[in-house]
Formats: sequence, structure tokens, C-alpha cells
Amino acid sequence: MAKPTIRFKGYTEDWEQRKFGEITELKSASRVHKDEWTSNGVPFYRSSDVMAAINGTENEKAYISEELYEKLSKVSGKLEEGDILVTGGGSVGNPYIVPDNKPLYTKDADLLWIKNKGKFHPYFLYEFFFSPTFRNYLGSISHVGTIAHYTITQLSDTPICLPSFEEQKEVGEYFQSLDNLITLHHRKCEETKILKKYMLQKMFPQDGQKVPEIRFKGYTEDWEQRKLSELATMHARIGWQNLRTSEFLDAGDYMLITGTDFEDGKVNYSTCHYVEKERYDQDKNIQIKNGNILITKDGTLGKVAYVEGLSLPATLNAGVFNVEVKDENETDSKYLFQFLKAPFLMDYVSKKATGGTIKHLNQNILVDFPIATPSKAEQVRIGEYFSNLDNLITLHQRKCEELKNIKKFMLQNMFV
Repeated sequence: MAKPTIRFKGYTEDWEQRKFGEITELKSASRVHKDEWTSNGVPFYRSSDVMAAINGTENEKAYISEELYEKLSKVSGKLEEGDILVTGGGSVGNPYIVPDNKPLYTKDADLLWIKNKGKFHPYFLYEFFFSPTFRNYLGSISHVGTIAHYTITQLSDTPICLPSFEEQKEVGEYFQSLDNLITLHHRKCEETKILKKYMLQKMFPQDGQKVPEIRFKGYTEDWEQRKLSELATMHARIGWQNLRTSEFLDAGDYMLITGTDFEDGKVNYSTCHYVEKERYDQDKNIQIKNGNILITKDGTLGKVAYVEGLSLPATLNAGVFNVEVKDENETDSKYLFQFLKAPFLMDYVSKKATGGTIKHLNQNILVDFPIATPSKAEQVRIGEYFSNLDNLITLHQRKCEELKNIKKFMLQNMFV
């Protein structure tokens, strides 16, 4: 008998520990051979279908004929709304709630079948399989750290602590609302990414055109093609000045930015190291200021970051270009950042690559990179528009992570 650390008001009774085999009927489907699969008919679920449902991805569907379904169901029974399927092979111990009473069949041994029979709130049971309580138990029954198969016998012996059905309902619906919010923010994030990709194709001139397909009202002038070297300067740390890792400091007054500190088009200052003042003073051309644009030239090529919110003097290590606008009255730095961050740069670089692969982004390639350039006022509008899309993407990503952290904490504290 036990109680969770966190529970809803009004519930004080101990939770009762039982084994699955003591509570309800556990089943496995009759064997279906692969040559019996069809291209349509009754959905035939495997562990990969359950994982696709959990991850929100698409999986190649399999089916069996209605005649075979009816024949096999006479032996194994039919899945019903609220029953739970648990993966027994592949990534084991992952659940799926049967959503309705529509015909559905499963692969034997690949999916274990828990008959609900009104004993469980489906979402309570679903979330139990993600809880540390179950995950730790799953680890304990493996001799090698990772269990390859989770059998119906092991499921039967698996302990579970159960509250009243009313409390199960409260817990289940709480986690269901969290999952719905996570899904919502993930979907909004993906939709915004798709919108941005579409607008990058439409708001910049394509294939030698002088104007884009979509632009803000009031702008009618042709765009001009300029070279990056005409609009900005580009500098990187000179080879003999490269820093050794032994010179990296964990704290200090002079920040060191490397390509590994780039995160979603920004610099993650919390991951940056520091250097001595003499290293910062060594090259004024790579002393970083807000509004500068950074591009990785080694490792993962062409990653771009816009510098803002910088509160300390900063310099670059090797492998990163510092791109600085020459004339702010002519070129908007946020517009230039968005243009460099778009696929245009890497498409250009790949065409310049010899032997199919380019390992270093050389300055002599970058200087001639063509930039489609409207008036400064139109640049500002476009730069702001794409910055707002980036902020929306970041917002939804951050919300997703926050909700996932809340869920992880609650899974640790709302199950026994």
C-alpha cells in the first residue's frame, strides 16, 4: 500500500499494488503471416505503428482482409475502445490506446493486449507505461540493461499501484491535457517552419527575376543583385592565432564564441568559454558586436547566427566568419542575416564545391555570393517579418520543452 507524492485534493486512500495478471485479461493476437498482408482492409498494427503514434510520425501501413480478420477474431476476440496495446518487440513497453470499436488487428508477440473491461481509465494506464515506476521495473527484469522482448508472462507479473477509478480519471485527464498542449505547440512550430520555408521561396526573387512573387504593399522597385563583399566585411581568426583548448576559461571578462555555441540562429552565451584580454585584443576584426552576423566555415558549414543581447566583449575562435555590414544606411543587418540563413547560401556553396563535397567555406567563395537587395526600407520589413517567424518558432519550441519537463516531473511524482 502506498501514496504518490503529488495528488489531487480530496483523495487520501492508499493505492493498491497488484499484478496485471491478477486484475484483467491479457492477450496476444493469432499469427498472421506476411504474405497475408493486403494493401487495404482491416488495419494491422505492429510495434512500429505504436511508435509512430507516440512520435507523431507516419508509418507505412499494413492491412489484412476482412475475411481473415473475422476468422482470427473468433479465436482471439476483438479489440475494444479503451483496451491498451503494449509493444513487446522493438522499442518495448510503449503503449497505445485503442480509440474506438472499429476493426483493428495486431501482430502476435509484437503487441501485448490489455483488456480494459472498465477496470482502468485508459489514459491513466497509458501514462503508467511512461512513468519511472514502470521504466525502472522494465530495467530490473533485464540482465543486460536493455530488454529485447517484453513477453505476456512478464506483463502478467508486472506490478502496478492503482487508486480508485475516480482518481485514475483525474490523473489520466491531467496527463492527456499536457500531451494535447505538447502536441499543439509542436504542430504550431512545424506549421510556422513550413510557412517560413514557403515565404523564403516567395519573398525573394527566383531564377533571375528582379522582383519577388510576394512583397509588402507600397514597394514596386526592382531589386538589385549585389555581392556579399560589396555589402559587408568578412574576417576570421588568422591560423597562427588559433586558440588551444587549454586557453579556454570557464569564467572571465572576454567571451569566446565558437560555432558550437550557435543555436537556432542565435548565440547561446551560456555555453561560451572565455579568454584572456591579450587574446581578445589580438585582432580587432573579430571583436564581436551586437548586429554582427557569424557564419561557420568549418565543421558544420554555413550555420548562421545573429549577434544580439551581447553584454561582454567577445571574440571568435577559428572556424567562424565575422560578417559586418559596411553601411547601415544601405543594408539592414537582420535582412542580410535572414538571407544568409536561408538555403540560398548553401545552394551556392554546393555548386562551388569540387568533388561533390566542400569541407571548408573559403572567403574567396563567400565574397562573390550574390545577395538580392531591395531598398533599405523594404529590407527592414522583410527582416522583421522573418525575425517574427523565428521568434514564433522559438516560442513554440520553448513551450514544448517546458511542458515536457513538467510532464517528466509529474510522472515521477503522480505514480507510485
